[in-house]
Amino acid sequence: MTTRTVRDEADALGAAGATPVPSPQRLDGLVRALASGLVERQAQARCALLAVLCGEHLLLIGPPGTAKSALARRLNALIGGRYFERLLTRFTVPEELFGPLSLEALDHGRYERAIDGYLPTATIAFLDEVFKANSAILNALLTILNEREFDQGSVRLSVPLVALVGASNEIPVDESLRAFFDRFLFRCHVRPVSAAAFGALLAEPGPSETAPEALTMPEVRALQALAQRVVIPGDVLEAIAQLKDALGERGIEASDRRWVRIAHALRVSAASRGRPEVDWIDLWLLSLLVPERAEDAEGVERWLAERIARYEPLEPERLARVVEAFEGQLEVEAEATEFVMDESGKLALARRMTGADEEQLQDAAPRMSAFSRRRRYGRSHIGARLAQIDRVLGEADVLSERVGEQRAALLDEARSHLWVDPSFVARLQAALAESARRIDGLRVRLAEVRQAFAMLPLADDDDGTVPASVSHEPLDEAACENSAARR
Repeated sequence: MTTRTVRDEADALGAAGATPVPSPQRLDGLVRALASGLVERQAQARCALLAVLCGEHLLLIGPPGTAKSALARRLNALIGGRYFERLLTRFTVPEELFGPLSLEALDHGRYERAIDGYLPTATIAFLDEVFKANSAILNALLTILNEREFDQGSVRLSVPLVALVGASNEIPVDESLRAFFDRFLFRCHVRPVSAAAFGALLAEPGPSETAPEALTMPEVRALQALAQRVVIPGDVLEAIAQLKDALGERGIEASDRRWVRIAHALRVSAASRGRPEVDWIDLWLLSLLVPERAEDAEGVERWLAERIARYEPLEPERLARVVEAFEGQLEVEAEATEFVMDESGKLALARRMTGADEEQLQDAAPRMSAFSRRRRYGRSHIGARLAQIDRVLGEADVLSERVGEQRAALLDEARSHLWVDPSFVARLQAALAESARRIDGLRVRLAEVRQAFAMLPLADDDDGTVPASVSHEPLDEAACENSAARR
C-alpha cells in the first residue's frame, strides 16, 4: 500500500473479475442526481449517499416541507429494491411498520407477521417524526437498526435494509430516546431555503429526467471491503482525540461504539476517493457524526479549520515564540548599563572615597548616574545579532514559500473532495488566510527587532567578542522533532 493507492487496488480487483468499486466520478454523478431539482440540498445529498456507502443510518433534522422525504425516495431510486415510508405518531401500532399478524401462521400455532411489503423487507426506509413512536415500536426498531434482524415469532430473520432515513423536527430530549437517537450515525440538519436562493426555488423545473446507473449492493460491499485497508495516520488520530476532549469540555459526548463506527466512516470516505490513508480533510465528516445541534456542528468545522491552519511547516505560534525570544534579548541589551571609564579618574576616586570594590560599584550602577551610561556594544556583537536574525528571516522565507504551495494544494483538495461541503472550504480558506496574515505580521516584528539591534549604542573599540546566539526553538517542525529525538 505504500506504492499503490487504494484506487490502484480497486482497479486491479476489477480487472481480475471482482465487483468493481465505484469511481469518484461515478459517486459525484450520483450525488448530483440526488440533489437535482432540490435547491440547497447538496450537503444532504452527499450525507445520504455516504451513509449508504458506510452501511449506516441517517437522521434529517429540520422543519416540515424541506424535502426530507423526497431525498429518501430518490436515494431508494438510486439503490433499487423495496422502499418503505411511514409517518409515526404516538398512536402508531407495530402492525403499521412490521405487518399484520399472519392468520395462516396462527392456525399452525405460530405468532408471526405478514411482513411482505413492510419495513422488514425494505431496502431503504423513511420514517417521518421517528421519535414520536411508542416504546414497543422503538424496541423492535433497535434490533433492525443494530443487527439488521427482525424477530419473526421464535425466529430471527435477516433483513435487507441498507439504510433507514429518519426525520424529525427536533432533537429528542427524553433520556429514554437517547439509545435510539445514537443509532443514527449521520445527523444532517436541514434548513428552509435561504432568501438568496428563494428565486431559484420558484424557478427550479424539477429533477433531471436522465437518471444515472443505479448503485448496486455488490459495489457498496466492494467499497466497504476496500475501506478495511485504509490507514488512519497517527497525526489524524491525535487530532480526533483532541477534538473528543474539546467536545467533552462542552458536554458533548459520544460512546465508544460510536467512535468505532466513525473510524469506519472515515475509512470509507478515504477509500471512495482512492486514498490509502484518512487525511485531515476527511475529518470534516466529524461535524456530521459527533455533534447533535447545528451550532455544535459549525463549532467542529471552525475547530478543524483552525487546527489545519496551525499544522503547517511554519506555524504562527512557533514563529511568535522565536520573535519573542529575540525581543526579550533586545530588551535586556537595550536596558543594560555600564560604568564610564574615562581618563579623569572619577571612577577610581569614587572607589577610593567609598572603599567599594568593583563588583559593588557594578551593583550600585543604577543609583550612580554620574558614573553609568547605556552599555555600548562592539561591531562584532551587533553583527552577530543581525546575522542570526537574517538567518531566521531567510528560513522563514523558505518555509513561507513552502506553506503557500501547501495551502494551494490543500484548498484544491478540499474543493475537489467528494463529501466536503463548500461552506467548510470557505471556512478553511479564511483560517489559512488568517494564519498567513499572522505570519506576515510576525516577520515585520522580527525585522523591527533587527533594526533595533542595529541601532544599539556602538562602542569606540571592537574587541571582537561575539555573544552567544539567542536561544530559540527551530522554525521547522521537522527540525523540532529531530532536536527532540537527539535529546
